[in-house]
Amino acid sequence: MPKIQIITGSTRPNRVNHQVAEWIHSVASQRSDLEVEIVDIQDFNLPLLDEPMSAMMAAGKYQNEHTTKWSTKIAEADAYIFVTPEYNHSTSAALKNAIDYLYVEWNNKPAAIVSYGVQKGVRAAEHLRGILAQLQVPTVAAQVTLDLITDFEGFSTLKDLAQNHVTDANTQLDQLTAWATALKTIR
Repeated sequence: MPKIQIITGSTRPNRVNHQVAEWIHSVASQRSDLEVEIVDIQDFNLPLLDEPMSAMMAAGKYQNEHTTKWSTKIAEADAYIFVTPEYNHSTSAALKNAIDYLYVEWNNKPAAIVSYGVQKGVRAAEHLRGILAQLQVPTVAAQVTLDLITDFEGFSTLKDLAQNHVTDANTQLDQLTAWATALKTIR
């Protein structure tokens, strides 16, 4: 059974990101074909990238304790769901920074993207797909997109989401589980 980590994509005070992560976690937890956990990037207190060597060259040997803790956690998973806000037509700097800390830990593990924003976060998701491709992380086609205007109350509280979002999430989880199972054979 694949281990899937839901990675929060924001550290902003009063963020709605964690609500979205909890929602996708609740959908995934209904399934018996995967294990799922939320990994909150805020818990790792990652400063702006401060490793002296690129993650690709370091190959898992890091100088800083916070990087080693982050590496150990990310290495545990078979697949990821990135929950990203859209800030200025892109993903958040906090998420990009957290991703950039590592390389080999991400390789050959698939990812899904749950995005949200005024225009459903689709530009952030597309930007994130390019970043992940460089890390040898294939992304599944199915995407869950939440509208900050219609899916949230006052831009701050996630509403009880309609069944179509749950259907989209399960389609995404089906694809992610299949890819995670297949890619495990090459790692």
